[in-house]
Amino acid sequence: MDQNWSKRVLETDGSHEKGRRNGSGPVAVQMCQSILPCHANHQGELGAGQLLKWIDTIACLAGEWDCGGVQAERHAGIACVTASMDDIQFEETVRVGQVINIKARVNRAFNTSMEVGIYVTVQEVVSGVTKRVCVAFSTFVAKPTGTQKVSLRPLDVQGSVEEMLEHSLASERRRLRLYNEEAFKNLMKDYYNLQDKGLCSRKPKAPVVSTELTGVESIELVLPPHANHHGNTFGGQIMAWMENVATVAASRLCGYYPSLGAVDMFRFRGPSSVGDRLVFKAMVNNAFQTSVEVGVRVEAYNCEEWNEGTPRHINSASMIYYIPGRDGERQTFPDVTYTTLVYLGYNNVAALTVLAGKRGWEASNINDKVGVYVHEEADMLCLKVEMEVKTTAFHAFSLLSDLRLRPQWDINYLSCEEVEKADEEETIYHIKCATVNGGKSRDFVFLLSKRQPCKNGDPYVIALRSVTVATVPPEENSIRSEAICAGFLVHEMGYSTCKVSYYNQVTSGVLPYVEGNIAGWSKSMEETAMSCISFLERDVLTTVF
Repeated sequence: MDQNWSKRVLETDGSHEKGRRNGSGPVAVQMCQSILPCHANHQGELGAGQLLKWIDTIACLAGEWDCGGVQAERHAGIACVTASMDDIQFEETVRVGQVINIKARVNRAFNTSMEVGIYVTVQEVVSGVTKRVCVAFSTFVAKPTGTQKVSLRPLDVQGSVEEMLEHSLASERRRLRLYNEEAFKNLMKDYYNLQDKGLCSRKPKAPVVSTELTGVESIELVLPPHANHHGNTFGGQIMAWMENVATVAASRLCGYYPSLGAVDMFRFRGPSSVGDRLVFKAMVNNAFQTSVEVGVRVEAYNCEEWNEGTPRHINSASMIYYIPGRDGERQTFPDVTYTTLVYLGYNNVAALTVLAGKRGWEASNINDKVGVYVHEEADMLCLKVEMEVKTTAFHAFSLLSDLRLRPQWDINYLSCEEVEKADEEETIYHIKCATVNGGKSRDFVFLLSKRQPCKNGDPYVIALRSVTVATVPPEENSIRSEAICAGFLVHEMGYSTCKVSYYNQVTSGVLPYVEGNIAGWSKSMEETAMSCISFLERDVLTTVF
C-alpha cells in the first residue's frame, strides 16, 4: 500500500458508490480528525489507544458498507466485528494541532470474512506537509441478525493495477494469518538463537529489574457506549484498553514515558458484550537494549463467570515500546529477570502451534492405532506420534495435562513433582528420568501450558518447554537437560473418540531417549504410545464403572 493508494481512495467520480450499488466494486471510506488536547497524552502526542480506536472504527465502516453492497439482495448494511488486526509499525508521532487522515477500503471479500486495508497519514496544517503514520490490515467477520447465514460475494475489482495487486495480495495475507507459521517460526528461531549465543543473559549495563515489578492488572466494565448496536464490544475499544495497561507496564520498567513503536497482531479469540467485566493483564516480556516488548492478555467474565471465577480468554497481543532520545536516538532499557510464569505461556503455546503446523512430515512407522513421523529441516529434527484413542477429547486432555500421572504410562518418567502453579493454565514440573545406556540419570524442569479450544474444530493444547527456576537447582548426580518445544494436541474425532498427537523438537537432552527409534533398531516410541492409549482408555472404564 503506497501514496498512490491514498490518492485513489479520494476519487469522487462516483465509481465507488456505483460499485456499491452493483454489489461488486471495492468501497473506500475516510476519516479526517483535527488532533485536540482531549485526544492527546500529557506530552501533547496523540494517544496510541485513541488512534487504534479510530482505525478500527473506519475499517469497520468500510466493511459494513461493503457487506451491504455485496449482499444487497439479501442483507442491507450487515454489521461486522473485528476478528484480527495485523502487525502495525508506527512511523510518525502525531501531535496536537495536526490533522490526521485515515482511509480504509475492502481489499477482498472471502466466504464470511473480508480484509480491510487502512492507510493513516498526518498533515502539518501550516506547511501542508503530509507524512505516513502507519499502514494496517484488519480482518472483519460479517455478523447478520438472527439465524441468517452470510456468504459474501467476491469483489469484482476493475480498477487500477495497484488495486488488483492488493486484491491478489489479500489472499496471500489471509493464508499467512491462518497458519502464522513463518512469522512464529522466525520469532522463536531468533529467540533461541539469542539463548544459544548467551545474549539473553548478557552482563547487565544497568540494574536488573524483575518483570514481576512491571505487572499491571486493570478491570473495565463494558457499557453501551463501548459496544455496537448488537451489544458486542468494539474491537478498537478493547485495543485502546490494552494499549493503556501495556504503556503502564513499560513505564514501570524504564521509569519514563515510553512511546508505542509497533503492535504485533491482535487476534480476537472470542467476543465480549455489554455487562461483561474485562480484566487486562500486562507485563514486560523482555528488553532489547533500545526497545521493550510488553505482553497483554484480556479475560472476559459475565456475571455468572465472575462469581465462579471462570474467565474467557478473548485476546492477546504484544506491543513494542521505545524511549525517544535526543537527536532521534533511542535510549536504552534496563535488563530484566524473569520471576513469573503468567506471560511465558503464550510463547510456549505458539511454539507448539508452529511445530504442529509444519508440512512435509515423513512416515516412519504406522499401524492401526499409532503413527510415527519425522520432520527434518536444516539442523532441526522433529518427531510426531499420532494415536487414536477411544475416549473423549476432554478426558484425554484432563489426564495428559497433569504430568504427575505420566509415570503411570511412560517408563522414561521415574517421578514428576509439581514445583509452582502460576494459574489454572501454567504449571512448572520437575521430572526425573531413567538412565540411558548406563549413563547418568537426567532431569527436566518443564513449564506446562494448557489451553482449551476457543471454537469447534480447535484442538486441546498441552505445550511443554524447559525453564529455569531458582527453587530447583541442578543436582550433582544427574544431568539437567532441556526441551525446546514439545507437547500434545488433542482433536475430537467423535462422541467418544479422539486423536492425540505428540510433538517433540529433538534436543541433545531428548536424543538419548529417541535415537533408537530414529536409527530403526528400537520401537520404544510405539510401545510408549500404546501404553499411553491403554492408560487413557483404561481410566475411562474405571471411571464409568
